[in-house]
Parts: sequence; structure tokens; C-alpha cells
Amino acid sequence: MRVTWITDDDAPATVDYGTTSGQYTSSATGTTTTYSYVLYHSGNIHEAVIGPLKPSTTYYYRCGGSGPSSRELSFRTPPSSLPFTFVIAGDLGQTEWTNSTLAHIAAADYDMLLFPGDLSYADTWQPRWDSFGRLVEPLASSRPWMVTQGNHEIEKIPVVERTPFIAYNARWRMPFDVSGAGSSAPASGSNLYYSFDVAGGAVHVIMLGSYADFGTGSPQHDWLQRDLAGIHNRGNGNGKAAPAFVVALVHAPWYNSNEAHQGEGDAMRAAMEDLLYGARVDAVFAGHVHAYERFARVHGGGDGEEDPCAPVYVTIGDGGNREGLAEDFVEPQPKASAFREASFGHGRLQVVNATHALWAWHRNDDDQPVVADQVWITSLASNPACKKK
Repeated sequence: MRVTWITDDDAPATVDYGTTSGQYTSSATGTTTTYSYVLYHSGNIHEAVIGPLKPSTTYYYRCGGSGPSSRELSFRTPPSSLPFTFVIAGDLGQTEWTNSTLAHIAAADYDMLLFPGDLSYADTWQPRWDSFGRLVEPLASSRPWMVTQGNHEIEKIPVVERTPFIAYNARWRMPFDVSGAGSSAPASGSNLYYSFDVAGGAVHVIMLGSYADFGTGSPQHDWLQRDLAGIHNRGNGNGKAAPAFVVALVHAPWYNSNEAHQGEGDAMRAAMEDLLYGARVDAVFAGHVHAYERFARVHGGGDGEEDPCAPVYVTIGDGGNREGLAEDFVEPQPKASAFREASFGHGRLQVVNATHALWAWHRNDDDQPVVADQVWITSLASNPACKKK
């Protein structure tokens, strides 16, 4: 587990941890970095990787040694086998609706949070990154958060700041350099896209970068081909079982019947959809559009042609951003669009076993969590008609 925290003052990049509150039997020391953005200078960004850790175990830890500002936190490691529960929430921001979403997420147990981009909505005002960290700390310190970037993380300013993702890369370092550790999946070489396994390899998660080059011949496209080939190779009698479920996250949706952001994911879909389809990816989750929408299994672009061997496409960009909801949908509703609603909320994907996962969208209706859409997803790996050749 990578632990990241920020201090105003100098402090050791040390994490003490153990399985009993107040008793820290292990310790790890990492690194400290900073970044500057226009006139802003960050605090000291510390990170340390702790472990190896036991699955399904609560660890108590403190950051920065035993000084007066040190306090104890705790997290639970994910299980090593199914069932496994993901929370998926995008476009969070820092509003009262964000608070509502976070409260609803915390109200029920889960193993890991997946985030398809647009985190703090700092939009070049760097102190918002600090306030966002404080806002999500109660949840992000207790479960793994795996994120990919959105357009609000780019933060380029002509002439002044020409490098994109300065704050995002500094603050939210993902395991791209050990991507797929323990499997045949390759490291990506970029913090903007990577993959990993959970539940002992039963679920493979692919985090794609909507704002990194994705065309044929690009580093991301080449890496995705290798990653998907690794999944296929695991099921070819080499002693490693292929994952039961494969899911992917992007920011800009590839299928979208909302008036907002129409067509913005089309170029990436054209470049990568056939790769995911050929590898029998089960579901693709996106953000960007500030509403909820679930498509049936579709393939082929446009409104999509229903195909029983294609992924389920879900837009979940309704975490609570300050830009408001995207309330205007295209009419008539495309046949393949199974459910759509402009409300804030979050989703839960419970992979129950090797063949079935339960997807549920929890709507923040009148500040109460309401399950508004729910569907069972059957693994394509278990469907004889969809066997990869």
C-alpha cells in the first residue's frame, strides 16, 4: 500500500504501522517531493510504500514519526479472493453534494474506490488541491483509492505553465511503474494509465487516460495491446488463470446520449474500442458528463449496436462537482441506452463470484441514498459464445 500525505513543515517520510492500535511493529521510509505552479509552492509531499501486508486485515498507522502532530489512522486491505466490492464515483469536486456522496459511500462497506477523473476541480487554483485532500482524507485514508485523470487535472496555462498534470502527478501517484504486479500485465511508464489485479487475479482493472495520447502507435495504445495480450496469455495453460472479470475506466465516455460533451470520447473509442471488445472487457466506466447513464452491451460507435459480447458502458460523472448537473438528454433515447438520469450519486460493483457481478447506482435524492438502477452483469469469460479465439 502506498501512503501519501502532505505537511507544511519538514518531517520524516516514515510510516509506522501494525495490526493493533497504538502498537507499530513495522516501519517504512519513503521519499519527499514538492512542486511549484505559478506563484504557488506545495507543502512537503511524502510517500512511502508499506508491506507486504496481509489481505482482509485492518492496519493502524501513523505518518511522519511520533511527533506532536502525529495521529493514528487505519485502513483495511482488500480481500485476496471474491467477493470484492468496488465503489465507483467520478467528478467529485468540493460541494455540499460532494459531502453527501462521500457520506453515502462511507455508510456501506466496500473494498476499493475507483475514480474516473476530475478530482478537486482546482482548475489552476492550487489551494483547492489542499482542501480536496482534507475533504476526502477520512475515506482515502481507510481504503485504497485508484484514480485516473480528467480534463480538470490538465491545468495548462499558455506560456506560464506548459506542462500538464503537474499537481495531479505530484499528489496522486498511481502504481504505473509496477502495473499488473504479480501478473503478466506490463508497467505503463506513465502515471496517466496503468492496470492492476484484485481478488487474487480474479478481476483485472484497466485505468485509461483520456488526455494522454491514445492513437494507434502511441505509447498508451501499445501498452494497452500488451496489457490485454497478457490477460489472454494467462488463460493459455501457463498455470495462471485468466481473470473472471475485466473492467476499464476512462474519463470522457465512449457512448453518451446526453447533450453535454457529445462526441468528446469518439476519437478514443475509435482507437481503442476494438481492443477492449476483442479482449472481452466486461464493463467500461466513464465520468465527464455530470449525469448517470447505463448502456446495454454495445459495440460499433454512434448510438451503438447491441452485442452480447461487448462491454456494458456506464457514465458515472455525478459525484458532486460545482458545475452542476447535465440535465439535457438527446431525444429520443437510443435503444441501447438502458437507464439515464441527471442526479448526483455513486455506483457500487460487487463481483460476487467468477460469473456474476451486481452493479447498482445509488442516487443522492433529497440527501438520501436511493438505489435507482441495478443490473446483474454476467462475466463474458463464462459465456461460451464469447470465448476469445
